[in-house]
Amino acid sequence: MQLVIISGRSGSGKSAALHALEDLGYYAIDNLPAGLLIPLTQQAQVQSNLSRLAVSIDARNLSQDLDHFPTIMQELTAEGVDVLVVYLNANAKTLMERFSATRRRHPLTRDGTLSLNEAIEKEQQLLEPLASLAQLTLDTTRLSVHELRNTIAEQVARRPHQSTTLLFMSFGFKRGVPLDADLVFDVRCLPNPFWEISLREKTGLDEAVIRFFDGHSSPREMQQDITAFVQRWLPRYIESNRSYVTVAIGCTGGQHRSVYLAERLGQAFTELHPDVQIRHRELSQKPQSSDH
Repeated sequence: MQLVIISGRSGSGKSAALHALEDLGYYAIDNLPAGLLIPLTQQAQVQSNLSRLAVSIDARNLSQDLDHFPTIMQELTAEGVDVLVVYLNANAKTLMERFSATRRRHPLTRDGTLSLNEAIEKEQQLLEPLASLAQLTLDTTRLSVHELRNTIAEQVARRPHQSTTLLFMSFGFKRGVPLDADLVFDVRCLPNPFWEISLREKTGLDEAVIRFFDGHSSPREMQQDITAFVQRWLPRYIESNRSYVTVAIGCTGGQHRSVYLAERLGQAFTELHPDVQIRHRELSQKPQSSDH
């Protein structure tokens, strides 16, 4: 039996993620007390039609239940339950904007003792026992609801059993480091096509930009060094029961250098690892910004 536990800070998209799993055939329960996880799975195991469960657990739980979550996880694993903990996060500014847009109250502000900003920070502390055990952490800061649903479908519902996906993500430092990155490499020291007028509006996916980088030795040397590092430490990440390992490659705007390196690394690792994905964070944003 598979159990997906969705957690994260309020406003990060937990409801959208849970609804996505429900649409994909999971029996979904919102805001389940953590102490009821074991009775729930025991009941589900005697019913053949409840082989896939998805529950949302958040800061509305009793603090003692959240503190005991590591023990609960051990008991679930001992009973043969395939547990995946997914933790959703977004930066504080984005969370405050989402609460302002929806005019909803944060669960921790209902007694009037905490401001919204204080509640957002307090919630992160309360959920640390779950966050520390998450096999998959998703940064939803720049994800639309549609993109989040697709991500949940691809990375959770359709994940190969006991498989660790290696994701190479390009990004721009001027838009912030991805919160869900496991490894971050800064490639801003590489030659920059932005200063070539004919290449400025292109990206690292374009043939002209690829030829530009292929004409320099430093991108190839950077790729070789990153490859060696990831090869050296990837087995340790896999041993820690990660469903995803995200390698983030960053340049200034996320258009040229990081895109080129992420593509090259992803292509190289398809021959070394069974499940490799490539994502270009800034190329999915509209309008696109130039790398400079």
